[in-house]
Amino acid sequence: MPVTKRLGSTLACAMLGLAAGCSDGGSSASNPLEIASRDLVPADGQLAGVYNRSCRNCHTIAATGAPLTGDTNVWEARLAKGMDTLVDSVVNGYGGMPPFGMCMDCDAQQFEDLIAFMAEGR
Repeated sequence: MPVTKRLGSTLACAMLGLAAGCSDGGSSASNPLEIASRDLVPADGQLAGVYNRSCRNCHTIAATGAPLTGDTNVWEARLAKGMDTLVDSVVNGYGGMPPFGMCMDCDAQQFEDLIAFMAEGR
């Protein structure tokens, strides 16, 4: 098989694997917290760009198992573990979340800012 075909097949498999990592295909369209999470975006434009490309796909869909953006009750227990622990979970991956939370170019401060935003929803 030519290299380009193998590369294309490998990329396709990788993308399917990443998509499976944050979704089980279920739908909870009537979940009010899920609906509300979809309207939340960081006020900072740069952080909003990172959130939209790296976090939003999983943290606005309840079926993924990821804590929903703005669901302060769910985030409270996570925040109790401390920011260092949460950032470590992002960097190393946790559950269905891939390492670096799909943001390979983010630094620790951006991860902290994104976690704080998702936990507070503002």
